[in-house]
Amino acid sequence: MMVEINPSENVANNDCRRQSSPGGPPTSAGFRHYPPQSVCCTLTKQGQRFLSSLAAAEEPSTAASLLRKFAASSSKHVALTTLSHLLSTSDPCPRLSSVAFALFAAIKRESWFSWNAKLVADVIAFLYKEERFEEAENLFGETVLKLGLKERDLCAFYCNLMDSNAKHKSERVFADSCRELRKLMMQSGGVYTKQRGYSAVAAGFCQMGYPEKAENVVQEMVGNGVRVTAFELRSLVYGYGQKGLLEDMKRSIVWMENKGFGLDTVCCNMVLSSFGAHGEIQEMVSWLKKMKGLGVELSVRTYNSVLNWCPTIVFLLKDIKSAPLSIDGLVDGLEGDEASLVLELLNSTVLDQVMECSQSQLKLDLHGMHVSTAYFVLLQWFHELKLRFVAGDCMTPAEILVVSGRGKHSSARGESPVRGLAKEIFMRTKCPLRIDRKNIGCFIGKGKAFKDWLLHIL
Repeated sequence: MMVEINPSENVANNDCRRQSSPGGPPTSAGFRHYPPQSVCCTLTKQGQRFLSSLAAAEEPSTAASLLRKFAASSSKHVALTTLSHLLSTSDPCPRLSSVAFALFAAIKRESWFSWNAKLVADVIAFLYKEERFEEAENLFGETVLKLGLKERDLCAFYCNLMDSNAKHKSERVFADSCRELRKLMMQSGGVYTKQRGYSAVAAGFCQMGYPEKAENVVQEMVGNGVRVTAFELRSLVYGYGQKGLLEDMKRSIVWMENKGFGLDTVCCNMVLSSFGAHGEIQEMVSWLKKMKGLGVELSVRTYNSVLNWCPTIVFLLKDIKSAPLSIDGLVDGLEGDEASLVLELLNSTVLDQVMECSQSQLKLDLHGMHVSTAYFVLLQWFHELKLRFVAGDCMTPAEILVVSGRGKHSSARGESPVRGLAKEIFMRTKCPLRIDRKNIGCFIGKGKAFKDWLLHIL
């Protein structure tokens, strides 16, 4: 059975219908001119300076010159991460996004550039999203011609294109790339092309919000004798979970287990996040217990997936100045399933994963943590270290180091919510840790002073 999106159904505002573009038509340099604006960039400093200069350029010719110089003088890493940032669906600088194709064209001329199917697919999907149809179609045709009869490479390109279009929620273009991929699959006798193609179509439907159609694709795989892997079934778990079809999600999990595919941390985090997003706290508690029974290790992302959906903790963190400053205080303020949830997390090994202890230094790394997780981990850290110091199970290190990050990847560069949270907790508890003068993304202190404080004050 062929499964496709009807392009007339639920077409989002970012589809391929031609509309007037803000800022006027592209200039001959390949980008539109916009007035100066503040630039937020989660890139290298060189990339950030380039985008800031570009936004401030008053003439298209000046902007074109900046772009050429940047492409010629930048390393491969800096150039490609800047381009990827501009192509991102979460680009915080949408007015600069029109330079992406011009930057791609400049990068292609550099000696270090090597053709990459994923990058080209991202550029094509971006151009369609920006309604730059002629450029998108020309690049698509050029790519298909380049790949020629290389079936595997062509299949990989179509799969990447479907994934990129799905990320942009470009329904009509997604449907077009789906048809092209299916046409290649029908013409091919190769196992690789069919396997890879089916996987991409199923994952794409899930990402587009059509898990039911994705399940039809998986059933089609079974009917055509194509091996179903854990990837397709995990895509169904994620797709149904994100859409709130929790019974279908559970059914997909059973299907996975019956196929002999074990549950891992990543898959379990998807399930926890889905339960949490729909207020199923009790289900999260049960699932954490199931993970423990199966020996599936919790991770920082597990904490993020769980704690972001604890309403009481989220409410408390709206005003950290009045939030509890100990695990006991936090648990006493929680009721029912939320209290059970926190107690389940306390029995995990996540704290040991983010803490390193030697004679010279005890380090706690908060990287990758959301604010709710960082809050919980800091309280858990205080509690656990105090127990270890009292029992004599932990030496007194020369230095204490807490890494919070400088806000490089925050929505507002340089403003780290986790650093702000840690600073407030340390101030309220009179903890002898201070911001490191050499690195504002760290808090440091003497080990003995910290231990004395923890044993006698907290």
